[in-house]
Amino acid sequence: MAPPIQGALPPDGIRRRGKNYYSVCNHVFEMDAKYKPLKPLGAGAYGVVCSALDKKTNKKVAVKKISKLFEDHTTAVRTLREMAILRQVRHANVIPLKDVMVPSLKTKFKDIYLVFELMDTDLSHIIKSSQGLSANHVKFMVFQILCGLCYIHSANVLHRDLKPSNILINSNCDLKIGDFGLARTTAQDDSEFMTGYVVSRWYRAPEVLLGSYNYGQAIDVWSAGCTFAELLGRRPIFPGTCSENQLQCIISVLGTQKEADLEFIQSAMARKYVKSLPHCRGIPLSSLFPLADPLELDLLEKMLVFDPRKRITASEALKHPYLEDIYDPTVDCPAQFQVKIDVEEGVKEKVMRKLMWDEVVYSHPELALNHGPCR
Repeated sequence: MAPPIQGALPPDGIRRRGKNYYSVCNHVFEMDAKYKPLKPLGAGAYGVVCSALDKKTNKKVAVKKISKLFEDHTTAVRTLREMAILRQVRHANVIPLKDVMVPSLKTKFKDIYLVFELMDTDLSHIIKSSQGLSANHVKFMVFQILCGLCYIHSANVLHRDLKPSNILINSNCDLKIGDFGLARTTAQDDSEFMTGYVVSRWYRAPEVLLGSYNYGQAIDVWSAGCTFAELLGRRPIFPGTCSENQLQCIISVLGTQKEADLEFIQSAMARKYVKSLPHCRGIPLSSLFPLADPLELDLLEKMLVFDPRKRITASEALKHPYLEDIYDPTVDCPAQFQVKIDVEEGVKEKVMRKLMWDEVVYSHPELALNHGPCR
């Protein structure tokens, strides 16, 4: 990807005080003057990301531009949720949202720029690389994933899209969970339902595959277990080609489930489908990962339990004997608050824009004192 080029023309042709303009991956970046883009990091449906230098702190950051926010309601809702969650959740194993750039036009802005801590890479790149991973590397990574999950779960948050590409890591093995665009607060009772389209297929828990809409924190533990297995085997443990095949992949490893372990399935049709699958003895994890430590496999087995009611929690997993030599009770401190997100589906653009501006104000409290005209 070509490096950022300074001097790009603003979309409306008006250059604004305190802003510099760059071309990044053929997108115009309207950057606060204190940031200098360094190189593109990626582009996709989520937006465009580049590294940048914060000239005030002399530290590198990652800047994500989300364009045309209000043309796609789903994009706007996901962006707002991520901003709201990361404003409230602060933990060593969760990527921090360091800044939200102030839009030039308060009532007419179309794009938003989020500034994150810059990490070296993600677990997906590590897994696909030829870089060797020692048993201690894997243990420390799994430990940090569980620390992050334990904290966000205690704060009433489900990540809902945990996978190697959303787990960021530095060369010193410091790890942070990122991308909270699909995150939601935990359903409080059976009257609250969530969308079934969550988590990339290979990391999707059985209860989601089987149509449950009041799932809980166990779906993140399943995804963490899939990531754990991928660190051990350097390839996905359940590489399904569609939802039905995904379920078949899971059964092929875990084996046919007992009747009592299917009671959580809410849909009679889904339960009937699972029962109709050919009987399978499963594959012992020790056969899939012959070099793994028995305690390692014991924890993995408890994370990949088909019935979410019997799956280990993140907090319980941290206390597992596998992690005994690095576990510290101080890392298992629950959040002293519950995350609240004041955004629902179907909110009109004007209201959504106001909610997003309110999130900007949290990063720039001085704006609350500025009662100048809105442009």
